[in-house]
Amino acid sequence: MTEPMRLIGLEGVWKTYGTGDVAVDALRGIDLSVEAGQFVVILGPSGSGKTTLLNVVGGIEPATKGRVTVAGHEVTGAGNGDLSDYRRDTVGFVFQFFNLVPTLTAVENVQLVGELAGRTAADATAALDAVGLGEHAARFPASLSGGQQQRVAIARAIVKRPPLLLCDEPTGSLDLATGRQVLGVIRDLGRRDGMTVLLVTHNQAIAAMADRVIHVGSGEIAGDERNASPAAPQELQW
Repeated sequence: MTEPMRLIGLEGVWKTYGTGDVAVDALRGIDLSVEAGQFVVILGPSGSGKTTLLNVVGGIEPATKGRVTVAGHEVTGAGNGDLSDYRRDTVGFVFQFFNLVPTLTAVENVQLVGELAGRTAADATAALDAVGLGEHAARFPASLSGGQQQRVAIARAIVKRPPLLLCDEPTGSLDLATGRQVLGVIRDLGRRDGMTVLLVTHNQAIAAMADRVIHVGSGEIAGDERNASPAAPQELQW
């Protein structure tokens, strides 16, 4: 049997803010390996280090110590130019707040990122179609619901066709029904395109739909579980 390919590798990763007596260790010696194609939930309370972990993997923040590799890229020690290329070509980001440009239509918001990665207008339209918003391509963010705006944000993240999708509390500002819908879109796109998904949340219920759940507490991995039968998004309750 072929061994699963490792997409993400963290070895002894620390992230420290400040120096001396005021230094705070947000990550404390994290070792983590994630296989390509997995849907992974990083679960922990506020202040546990889970968003910092996501940012270090995404090349948004540098690790203080240790090694981070993603899809063959050496993230630790990379220069600003290499990190920009890495974030552009390898990683899609979905945040709790949609961060759409209010003066651009839905499809223009997607095109804005797609063009940076060499994608076409047709690719942007296809990405909106993939999240079920093709008929709303010409609408501005203010005329879209919260769930629709988050789906535009997902389309913007996937138009690059990245191997890795990082999601930071993507349902944090949504109601239950809309949150289920958004989670279903993320899961289905991950399966369709073979993307690895890392989703950060404090919501225990969301962990039920993951292939794997990484528990984070006080900057350390406190647990690592695999779900033999992940739940469907519509079954989640919170």
